[in-house]
Amino acid sequence: MSKVSQKNFFLISFLPAIAYWYLEENYPIRIAITGGLILAVAEILFERFYTKHIHTLSKFNFFLIAFLGGISLLGEDGVWFRLQPAFTGVGIATFMIYRLIAGEGLMWEMMECMPNKPDPEKVPPFLFKNMEKHMVLLFGGYGLFMVFVALKLNTDQWLFFKTLGFYIAFGLFMVFELIYMRMTLKKWHKAQQASAVLKSFKP
Repeated sequence: MSKVSQKNFFLISFLPAIAYWYLEENYPIRIAITGGLILAVAEILFERFYTKHIHTLSKFNFFLIAFLGGISLLGEDGVWFRLQPAFTGVGIATFMIYRLIAGEGLMWEMMECMPNKPDPEKVPPFLFKNMEKHMVLLFGGYGLFMVFVALKLNTDQWLFFKTLGFYIAFGLFMVFELIYMRMTLKKWHKAQQASAVLKSFKP
């Protein structure tokens, strides 16, 4: 996906939550939930039209919103709709755990698909595996936090943590993760150099 499409998709992905927040403030809960569901449909159609592809995560989110939104409509209670980011976070964390157990993990697979994929001799796969383990904690932890937000906080606060709050948390995570990766990579290079020196002394 190009930088332009990423920017546009980043903005439109907020729409179902923003629509729900606005409508709940001004209209009955049924209208708020219906508005959020309509915007969720518009979001996935936009992705299909703009990128010619619907990402697996987008499909997962859409069906989750549709399912929880349906329950909310039946019970006339918006809490189920607001629980969507909690289910998404825990779902992503669970899938990442499965991929880590099954093999090298999702991150390394994504890196190998890139045009300029990393050289295993310069950037070892375990570095991305460690990062993925930390991301499991981020998504799982934030998902559980969103349960508290959905149940205990108001819709204004839910909207913040659903959108901007998550990106702030993810940005801080990436800053500390990059620092950790650089330190780990530096230690790995030193260990590789020491191993090469020891091998040179062997008969």
